Amino acid sequence: MPLVTSTEMFKKAYDGGYAIGAFNVNNMEIVQGITEAAKDLNAPLILQVSKGARAYANHTYLMKLVEAAVIETQLPICLHLDHGDTFETCKSCIDGGFTSVMIDASSKPFAENIEITKQVVEYAHDHGVVVEAELGTLAGIEDEVKVSAEDSSYTRPEEVEEFVSKTGCDSLAIAIGTSHGAYKFKPGTKPQLRFDVLEEVSKRLPGFPIVLHGSSSVPQEFVEKINHFGGNMPGAVGVPEDQLRKAASMSVCKINIDSDLRLAMTATIREFFAEHPDKFDPREYLKPARQAIKEMVAHKIKDVLGCDNKA
Repeated sequence: MPLVTSTEMFKKAYDGGYAIGAFNVNNMEIVQGITEAAKDLNAPLILQVSKGARAYANHTYLMKLVEAAVIETQLPICLHLDHGDTFETCKSCIDGGFTSVMIDASSKPFAENIEITKQVVEYAHDHGVVVEAELGTLAGIEDEVKVSAEDSSYTRPEEVEEFVSKTGCDSLAIAIGTSHGAYKFKPGTKPQLRFDVLEEVSKRLPGFPIVLHGSSSVPQEFVEKINHFGGNMPGAVGVPEDQLRKAASMSVCKINIDSDLRLAMTATIREFFAEHPDKFDPREYLKPARQAIKEMVAHKIKDVLGCDNKA
């Protein structure tokens, strides 16, 4: 089975009231943990690669890891560029075998965002690749994406119809209160997604797939474990999973998850070295880390996204 685009999986997700998990990958163990969970649960899957991941692991290595995952799982897997910041970056991924790219020109003025996105869409569609675009800006930090709370902004529903019609994008990432990174909201706060914005966008774009970035829930057990074994992570609150499930039951067809995977992996490795300070074989500490990622992804697929048995 070859890599697929997200077109068919989004259509099924929209009609079925669930979302597809888009999980960021950086190395073999992360790819294995994610795809083993998806295989066990027969779930469709988006593996996404950021600009930083390509710089760290190399485009060719990542491609071959994902191709191996397709062979091993026989699942429909879409390979997606997360937060492509230029036409050249998107073009490189399209030419290199990705089946989906995101062009993130959300920091640009509206007209310039349209112009850049349209350029990417035209090239991508000529090569059978789909495009995700973004309106509104999320606060937080993810690789090269750094937006202060003061510079963040909710998506303006009155702009979405013009944007989609003029760009021809295939899905749209919107800002309704999620945030990139592990440090999302201060302890004691109760994050609340702007479902009024999502509902209005959905009315203006009936049947159109919506994407949520910055949707990790920041499980406190992993934060506490990291701190217990020598870390220094200030308290943080993630996006409530019941709100993500509600979004998935509406028009949100793709939910991005990255920080939760990093927390699970790091906490498990820290615990391993605390309990086995004399160990040095990478296989010994990466194996439980891979299992922690697998368990995290299985939870997201079943209890948050609702895409189990939908492959």
